[in-house]
Amino acid sequence: MNTLWIFLGGGIGSVARFWLSSTVLRATSGVFPAGTMAVNLLGCFVIGSLWALTERVPAAPAFRNFMFVGVLGGFTTFSSFGLETLNLMRAGEWRFALVNILVSNVAGIGLAVLGFMIFRALFR
Repeated sequence: MNTLWIFLGGGIGSVARFWLSSTVLRATSGVFPAGTMAVNLLGCFVIGSLWALTERVPAAPAFRNFMFVGVLGGFTTFSSFGLETLNLMRAGEWRFALVNILVSNVAGIGLAVLGFMIFRALFR
């Protein structure tokens, strides 16, 4: 049953990401990826807000899976990254938080470049 909740939430989150990103992109009509940034920032705000709420008002595991893994996971995994980094900082694990930030961003962008270069070279 958890898989079904995650599946349904993921569909909702993915459609919401497409809608918001497209709407912002049309409104800004620039080169900068403002739509993706808007999705990521909103996702981080929502996941932080809901996490704080569910610390005060317990939520059923099905709801947590639907919302955190499904909806917000489909909307943006950057929100999960933000929450996990926040929780590391709250636990006083500043080194792990910094490593998470640096490795995820620097290595992530580096791997995107590497993958692009490798597959561009393979399919010339």
